[in-house]
Amino acid sequence: MSDQSKVSVNYQIAIIGVLFFLFGFVTWLNGLLIPFLKQACELTDVVAYLVTFAFFIAYFVMAFPSGMILKKIGFPNGMALGLLIMSFGAAIFIPAAMNRSYLLFLSGLFIEGTGLALLQTASNPYITILGPIESAAQRISIMGICNKVAGMIGIFILNKLLFSGMSQFSTSIQSLSGDAKEAALQNLANKLITPYSVIALVLICLALLIKFSKLPEIKDADDDDSDVSTSRTSVLQYPYLLLGVVGIFVYVGVEVTAIDTLPLYGQSLGIAAEKANLFPIYALVALTIGYVAGIFSIPKYLSQQQALMICALLGIVFTAGALFTTGLVSIYFLIALSFAHALMWPCIWPLSIEGLGKFTKTGSSLLIMGIAGGAIIPLIYGHLSGADGANRHISYWILLPCYLFLIYFALRGNLIGKGKNKQA
Repeated sequence: MSDQSKVSVNYQIAIIGVLFFLFGFVTWLNGLLIPFLKQACELTDVVAYLVTFAFFIAYFVMAFPSGMILKKIGFPNGMALGLLIMSFGAAIFIPAAMNRSYLLFLSGLFIEGTGLALLQTASNPYITILGPIESAAQRISIMGICNKVAGMIGIFILNKLLFSGMSQFSTSIQSLSGDAKEAALQNLANKLITPYSVIALVLICLALLIKFSKLPEIKDADDDDSDVSTSRTSVLQYPYLLLGVVGIFVYVGVEVTAIDTLPLYGQSLGIAAEKANLFPIYALVALTIGYVAGIFSIPKYLSQQQALMICALLGIVFTAGALFTTGLVSIYFLIALSFAHALMWPCIWPLSIEGLGKFTKTGSSLLIMGIAGGAIIPLIYGHLSGADGANRHISYWILLPCYLFLIYFALRGNLIGKGKNKQA
């Protein structure tokens, strides 16, 4: 590769890195929105977890429309459009806060998720094909670091803005009733107006940056008719891809559950909200450490299959640790889960998309649909926790079957249908 080509590729990777930073900043704020809206809108646990449902279900609804949009207007324009859609979703938080309307908040989250679905559908195959497929996990790991660092920054800032004095508020609100209580809750909800106004403005600016950055269209594998079996006429004829969709579903589900449930679980142990809300930052630190490990170990020391199997086994160990301990020790195990999750997406994605040829974009859309696991599995956890959250601890067992499936995918599932030369 010439020096000029390297500069061009590095420029493209940097642009995608900015987008992954943005994904993290917006996505991981949900962990704080759950306890905040639970208080401001007076919600039960299972209703509060509709925050993650509204956000992540957009990926399922919008995955294929996003693929069609990208075919029509191209990757760079699709990314800019996704950012504008996200800015609209963030702007909806303003009337939602003014009216303390949970339905409007959920609508804003769904629209944000819609924009992110478009961005993810474009950016994940984009970064996958910017180099050899064998090192795709390494490049995705770098993107993951951008994502998680942004999440840490976002959680830290929003925690300061939203939860300052929350412990005193939670105590004082119990003595209020009628108009006085409504006024206090309205003042609490109004705290969201300023940060989400800023987020909406920043998203518009980034959309303009992408639009005028002259990011080139990339000829991806979808333009090539070659695949592992030229006789295949449908994307549904790739079993390893379909199993990969399930893999993405359970992986995103366990990752979101392990992080977004930490604040409420911590509060149920008697930890002040201001401190419990920082637990997701520690989880994102664990994720970042895992990504760094992936950058240095894949593919030099570990194959993508080996890394995924190790991560899934660690998931089982850490979940068992959380279930069989109590208090802060169980929280430490839940935080450690994020280390186990770090390399799952970087491994599942390339293993699932390899060899799809002309079905690459359709396969990418199917994988994006799998992100809906972040909508379903936390909601199941919230249901198991009970209306009063009494079962928050024991409900983490829901993670165990997810890791068992990922072990199967790492050992066998990713090979099914890839051709005789790749069968175990």
